[in-house]
Amino acid sequence: GGCPGSSPSSRLQQENLTSYSLSPGPPPYHIAVHIKGTKGAPSSVQLYRYPRVSGSGAVIANRSFYKADTVQLKWNTRGNGVLVLTTTDVDKTGASYYGEQALYYLSVKGDGNMVPLDKKGPVYCVEWSPSNNEFCVVYGFMPSKAALFNSKCDMIYDFGITHRNTAVFNPQGNILCLAGFGNLRGNMEFWDINNRKCISKAQASDSTTVGWCPDGVHVVTATTAPRLREGNGFKIWHFSGVLLQESITPPKNELWGVEWKPVPSRTFPIPDPLGPPVSSPLELVTTTSKPKPQAYVPPALRGKTQPSKEDSDSSGEVSKSKRKRDAQKRARQQQSGHESKSGTESLKQQSQQEALATAQYILKGEENTRSSGGGEKEKRLKILRKKLKQIETLKQQQIEGKKLEANQVEKLKMEESILQEISQLELND
Repeated sequence: GGCPGSSPSSRLQQENLTSYSLSPGPPPYHIAVHIKGTKGAPSSVQLYRYPRVSGSGAVIANRSFYKADTVQLKWNTRGNGVLVLTTTDVDKTGASYYGEQALYYLSVKGDGNMVPLDKKGPVYCVEWSPSNNEFCVVYGFMPSKAALFNSKCDMIYDFGITHRNTAVFNPQGNILCLAGFGNLRGNMEFWDINNRKCISKAQASDSTTVGWCPDGVHVVTATTAPRLREGNGFKIWHFSGVLLQESITPPKNELWGVEWKPVPSRTFPIPDPLGPPVSSPLELVTTTSKPKPQAYVPPALRGKTQPSKEDSDSSGEVSKSKRKRDAQKRARQQQSGHESKSGTESLKQQSQQEALATAQYILKGEENTRSSGGGEKEKRLKILRKKLKQIETLKQQQIEGKKLEANQVEKLKMEESILQEISQLELND
C-alpha cells in the first residue's frame, strides 16, 4: 500500500506465489495468496490481514493442497471468507477431461472446511449470495446438480439435477437465476431464495452471457462474438420469465458484449418475488405473427431468388414430357416413311436433324441439371459445416466428462481456422 511515487507501506514476498485476491468490503482488508507447491511439497492458500503481511504470525489462515495446479479465489461480499476452487491439469484417474477439482472454504478467523460435493464431475460455477453468507455451486457430470451451502459448508438446499452450468444472484440476493448456456439449450430458472421456491422458467437459446440489472428485477441475455458469430443480439427478461425486449444485430455485424450501466448500491429496493404478474409487449407479436420455420439457405445464396420446389418439379416434368413427345414423333415419322415407301432423301435428312436436335436438347438439360447442383464453393462450405457440427459434438462430450482421443483433440483446435475459412468463402461470394 502507499501513494503513487512513494515507497510501499507494506510488502508481501513469497516464493512460487502464482495468484492473489484482495477482499471487498470495509477495512480491515484481507489478502488471499496461492503458493504453488514444488516437488514433494504441497500447494497452499494463505490469508493475511493488511497491513501486517510479513513476519511471525502474519498468516491468519492456511490450507494445503496436494492436488492444485491452479486455484480460483472468490471472496464473499463481507470480505470475511473466501472459496478456493482447486484444479489439477490432468485427472490421473481418467474420469474427467477437465482434471480433478475440489472446493474449500477459508475464514479470516482461521477455520475452514472442504465443501462436500456429492456428484462426481467438474465444477461449472461458484457464486456467493450478495446478502447472506451463502453460496451456490453447480457441479457434476451432465445433467449437473445445483445446491446452496452455508459458511459451515453444509448443504442447506438442493435445486435438483438438470442441464445447468450457470448461477447468478441478483444484486439484492433474494432471487437466483440458474441456467444452462453455451453448448446447452439456454433453459433458465428463477428462484425465490428466501422461500426456496421456483418462480418461473424461460429459454434463451444460443445465449453466451447473462447479467442482472441493478434493480434486481430484469436480466439481460446475449449471443455474442467470438463464441457465436451468427444470430448475435440481446434479450431483456423479467424474473417472472416474461421477455420484454429483443434486439437483433444486423447481418454481417457482430455483438461483442452487453453490460448494464452501474449505479450506487442500495439505489433500488429489494424486489418482491411474489409481485403482480408482468405482461410482455412482445406477446402479440410472438403469438399472432410468429414466422413459420423456413428451409435452410446457404449464406452465399441468401437474398437471391430461389426456385421453389413446385417450379423445380414442374420443370422436370415438362422436360420429361417433351422428350417423350419428341421420341414418339420420330417413331411415327419413321413408321410413316416405311409404310408409304415414298420417303425422299430430304425427309431422311429432316428426321436426322430432328433426332440430332433432340439429343442436343437432352444433353444440354442434363448439363444444366449437373451445374445447378452447386459449385465447388458450396461443396466446400457443406464439408466445413459438417466438420463444425462434429466439433460441437466433441465439445458436448467434453462437458459430459468423456475422454477424447488425440485426433479428436486435434480436431477441436481446428475450429477457429474452419470458422475463418467459412467467413472468407461467404465474403467472396
